[in-house]
Amino acid sequence: MNIETELATALRRPAPSTVTTGSLLGVGMIDGYTVFESPVGDVIVSFNPSGVSSVDLADDGSEARFTERIGREMVPARPPSGWETKIGRAIERGAPGDLPIDFRAVTSFRRSVLEATASIPRGQVRSYGWLAHQVGNDGAVRAVGSTMASNPVPLIVPCHRVVRTDGTIGNYSLGGAHNKRELLVHEGTDPEWLESLARRSVRFIGSATTRIVCHPTCAHARRITERHRIEFTALQEAIDAGLRTCQVCRP
Repeated sequence: MNIETELATALRRPAPSTVTTGSLLGVGMIDGYTVFESPVGDVIVSFNPSGVSSVDLADDGSEARFTERIGREMVPARPPSGWETKIGRAIERGAPGDLPIDFRAVTSFRRSVLEATASIPRGQVRSYGWLAHQVGNDGAVRAVGSTMASNPVPLIVPCHRVVRTDGTIGNYSLGGAHNKRELLVHEGTDPEWLESLARRSVRFIGSATTRIVCHPTCAHARRITERHRIEFTALQEAIDAGLRTCQVCRP
């Protein structure tokens, strides 16, 4: 059975609406949704034959917000075979993996930013400026921030791992800054430590032994002992001091 057929037969609505609504679901004119657990509470995950289309907090306003953002209706349904496990795994890992994502509601620029965001490892953070550089447009920092604010699939595309260019935590579309901090703590990152670096304008950390400079949350940076740690306010400052950029975190 293909995905379109599975979706068309997956609805939990009773007859007589099942046949009509199921047909619309199978061709992607409406989306199905299921509630999943997450580290910040229950979330509604919507999907269609093209992939997962949105993640939102499970509350009374979720269906209206979906229609406003995506332009379609969503109805209760079971995900296609195998997707339920993939969705749960993507939420926990904070990465889509092999779960298909429906990016049709975003521009090509925003899609490129979201795909770059999905590459940020669990437990690490990157800045708006880093994302702008990754998509080849260093001047698009504000557009990157707007993309994070309108990310249709938070948790799965981990915009909670993106901080402001000044290093501060910033806001979060899925329940605000509190939820963002909760997610970072869940992944082993200390938001208070990140904020303390931001207050001191520390953006990069280098090693006096390896002569490599990293993002502060990079796994390699975390292994640098205190007496060998060098703090930098700008990447060029580290390069001028003779350090090489980390090939893993790519500052």
